[in-house]
Amino acid sequence: MLTDTIFEDDRWQTVDFETLAETAAQAALAHIGMEPGQFEVAVLACDDARIAELNADFRDKPTPTNVLSWPAQERAAEDDGDTPSPVVPAFEGIPEELGDIAISYDTCLREAQGAGKSFENHVTHLVIHGVLHLLGYDHIRDKDATLMEGLETAILGKMGISDPYKE
Repeated sequence: MLTDTIFEDDRWQTVDFETLAETAAQAALAHIGMEPGQFEVAVLACDDARIAELNADFRDKPTPTNVLSWPAQERAAEDDGDTPSPVVPAFEGIPEELGDIAISYDTCLREAQGAGKSFENHVTHLVIHGVLHLLGYDHIRDKDATLMEGLETAILGKMGISDPYKE
């Protein structure tokens, strides 16, 4: 299994979050041309209070957010719009740890309802977003954002989920 989910908020169980996270992470890696079975991602399914605490600790922003990511290695591209460094497993048969993701039930639900989106589709998008961050993709610089959003849209499209940036 690619994802290892830790539940701190039982409301995530009502939407079969383990399956959503696993499916989204597998789709992201497969789209990039990576074999999902060779990698591992830890996912924390939490609430607004916990993600606000993490956001304060790691980003100095004491407010809730939808998803946070901590890559195991820095892989970002040097030049705006370039593809990040590829991830190659270090040892045959031992999954390479890509990093950790935390996702907040409260913020995801609020955003999905506010945009009139399916909660499950929104969560799928955010897990893909988080996995792409673990792979070195980002959205701070303009061309990087265009690249990352294009990947998200393509991955979601293959999953039958409409472009979240056009809704």
